[in-house]
Amino acid sequence: MVDSVNSLTARLHEVLVTLLTDGAGGVAVTGLHDVVARATALGPDGTWLVAAGHVSLGGLAAAHGQPDQAVFHLDAAVAAGYSDCVALHVAPLRPLHGDPRFQALYRRMRVTQADLDELFWLHQEMQIAVRDARTASVDNLGRLDTGVSLLPQAPLPTREPHTPGVLATRMDLAAVQTAVQRASVAAEFQRSSGNVSLSLIDDSWDHDRALTDARHAEDLESRRLRAAEARAFVERPGAGTVLMPCPPLGSITYPAA
Repeated sequence: MVDSVNSLTARLHEVLVTLLTDGAGGVAVTGLHDVVARATALGPDGTWLVAAGHVSLGGLAAAHGQPDQAVFHLDAAVAAGYSDCVALHVAPLRPLHGDPRFQALYRRMRVTQADLDELFWLHQEMQIAVRDARTASVDNLGRLDTGVSLLPQAPLPTREPHTPGVLATRMDLAAVQTAVQRASVAAEFQRSSGNVSLSLIDDSWDHDRALTDARHAEDLESRRLRAAEARAFVERPGAGTVLMPCPPLGSITYPAA
């Protein structure tokens, strides 16, 4: 099968979801190296995928106390046009801020104000997706109905970005959204099927309570859907489109939900 940007995008998405759900095992790491190699063969069209793969490998290396490997991969990501300076302020990477090699690669990064706005939004939305999944799991405890609630997510932006780092971070958000949705839906199906079985064998099953729980769940899901739609990214009129250096290292506060 001949690789394409679309096929490798799908491949990267699944690798990132595996990384989030199963941890940094050999399968995920091998998958990231595979994406980098195959995307490199695509030439300029695959550059953002190369950047995305390297930055994920760099993050894993940093998290496992391998600063040399982390800097190597992050430097390769920047060479491929990586521009997400917000991501380089996450907690696992902050210990690298004092490394002159890291400082040098950070100084090479360029981004536009319009892209920077979206990058902040993307990272904040990752935090919201995780927060909403945790809240939903608590809300669903003890429900007696047999419905299955989904976990609405804000739509990914569709604007044409100016730098490849935006595409890489969109992939990160898409992977987070998929991972939390899969986990949420799996838990919901387990609860629902359990309630079906119990309602059939338990003569004292509270059917009125089940109906009330169903209505309450539908209301919560409707509110979450409206909130997700309202959070859709909207580009600021007049946001700068000229490439500029990233904000000074250490000056960015990572977004919270």
